[in-house]
Amino acid sequence: ADVFQSNEEDDRKVRRREKNRVAAQRSRKKQTQKADKLHEEYESLEQENTSLKREIGKLTDEMKHLSEVLKDHEKICPLLHCTMNFVTIPRPDALASCLPR
Repeated sequence: ADVFQSNEEDDRKVRRREKNRVAAQRSRKKQTQKADKLHEEYESLEQENTSLKREIGKLTDEMKHLSEVLKDHEKICPLLHCTMNFVTIPRPDALASCLPR
């Protein structure tokens, strides 16, 4: 009876060990998949970040350029001097005639 019992216990241990091994394997696989997914998301966000930084750079340059153009234009535009000195709200048609076509 003792031999039979110890064999049964050994079987149970083997089965439990196998079960644990399979569970650990499954757990590792799940962790790896999760890590892969996070890495992909990270890569994607990095790319998006890079392209947004590029776009911000371009827009900043454009804004600087347009500010310079506006400053130069204000120096020579008689309408702007006129409206700033005498009129609170410039008439749209008067302003339009000042803008380049």
